[in-house]
Amino acid sequence: MTLPSSTLAIPEVSAVPRHVAVIMDGNGRWATRRFLPRVAGHVKGVEAVRGVVEACALRGIEYLTLFAFSSENWRRPADEVSLLMRLFVTALGREVSKMHANGIRLKVVGDLSRFDQKLQRMIADAERKTAGNTRLTVTICANYGGRWDIMQAVGKMLAAEPGVVGYTEEQLAPHLSMAHSPEPDLFIRTGGEERISNFLLWQLAYTELYFTDTYWPDFDAAALDIAIASYQQRERRFGRTSAQLAEQKKAS
Repeated sequence: MTLPSSTLAIPEVSAVPRHVAVIMDGNGRWATRRFLPRVAGHVKGVEAVRGVVEACALRGIEYLTLFAFSSENWRRPADEVSLLMRLFVTALGREVSKMHANGIRLKVVGDLSRFDQKLQRMIADAERKTAGNTRLTVTICANYGGRWDIMQAVGKMLAAEPGVVGYTEEQLAPHLSMAHSPEPDLFIRTGGEERISNFLLWQLAYTELYFTDTYWPDFDAAALDIAIASYQQRERRFGRTSAQLAEQKKAS
């Protein structure tokens, strides 16, 4: 099923965002501020993920997408990359059964070919186990980049429909790695930086952006509620005027 594009159709807007996407930034700085090794920040960040997943499920959010490891993160020190991979394995081992018991579906998207075979098997097993769950879909973007996503989708589209003149969004969309979810309504970046860092470049076309100085390990249900409250103050026009929105409200 191909989900509607915000540039081709006007999505439905609700008070609670249907899809929240997050760059979980600030783990290392959280630890440094406390004179702790960076590993402590990443471990604490995993705990924060657990809390935010639970909060999203309780608030009726249907999709949560988390940027766990970018294609550019391989540039970090080798020992930190190794630690992040071990944390990923540990978290999968501990959390998947709990997620399944709570009706949560897990998806992992990105170029997974660089991960070792054990991790790739764990990801595939977790996706199979939770595939039928519908309460909340949690997508982990790992070794993911927005430009990579677009390029791999273009490659698949050309292979599936060679020789076509003038491809369309509808032909590309099924090949994007996030084709299983609607476009995000709300994007959150923690840690004080205000950029999207090659995350969901295609999908964020009409997403509301929210930036906070809070480091990811400190981001909890209360912080999520503040972000949602900010979202609720936005006027989502999708190219229309405020007057048109007012007329639509009168008519409904």
